[in-house]
Amino acid sequence: MGNPRLYCRPPAACLLITTAVALAGCGDSGMSRTFGLVRDAPNEFTVTTQAPLSMPPDFALRPPEPGAPRPMEQSEALQAEEALAPQTALAGPETSLSAGQQELVQQAGPPVAGGIRQQVNQEARAAVAANNTFMDKLLFWRRPQPPGIVVDPQKEAQRLRQNAALGESPEIGDTPIIQPKRKGWFEDLF
Repeated sequence: MGNPRLYCRPPAACLLITTAVALAGCGDSGMSRTFGLVRDAPNEFTVTTQAPLSMPPDFALRPPEPGAPRPMEQSEALQAEEALAPQTALAGPETSLSAGQQELVQQAGPPVAGGIRQQVNQEARAAVAANNTFMDKLLFWRRPQPPGIVVDPQKEAQRLRQNAALGESPEIGDTPIIQPKRKGWFEDLF
C-alpha cells in the first residue's frame, strides 16, 4: 500500500500525541489522589479530642477492655451543652421544682397529650406538601425578602450613647436603619 511513514511523518509529533492522550487519562481525581497531588482536608465536625491520660488513684484497678468507652470522657451531648451554656452544664439536673415553678406549671393548664409533637409535625408536613405545587415553584422561584426593617447596630449604639451623655431618654431620636440596596434592571431578573 504505501510507505508506513506516511501516517506519522515526524516521530516527535506521534510521541506528543501519545503523551497527550496518556496525560488526559490521568485527569481523573482518583489518579491525582493516588499519586498524592490532591489532598483532602479533614472534616472539622468529625475530629474529636480525647481526655488526657492520667495516673489512676488506685493501682488495683482492672485494666481497660479493648473497645470499651473511656470512663473519663464526656458524651458529645454534654460537651455541646457545656460549650453552649456552661452555667447549666455545671449545675447538673435539678431534682425538684421550686414553689414558684410548681405554681407556674399549675397555672399553665392541663398537661399536653403524649403524641402532640408527632401530630404537629405531621400537620406541618401536610401543609407544606399541599402548598408546594409545580406552579408555585414556577411562579415564585425567587425567595422573598425577609420581613421587617434591619437596624444599623453601630449607628444605633452611637445614638444611644449620645442620648445617655445628654441625659435624654433612649426613645428620643430616629432609629437608624439599613437601607436595602437598589437593584439594577438586569439584577432584578436573577
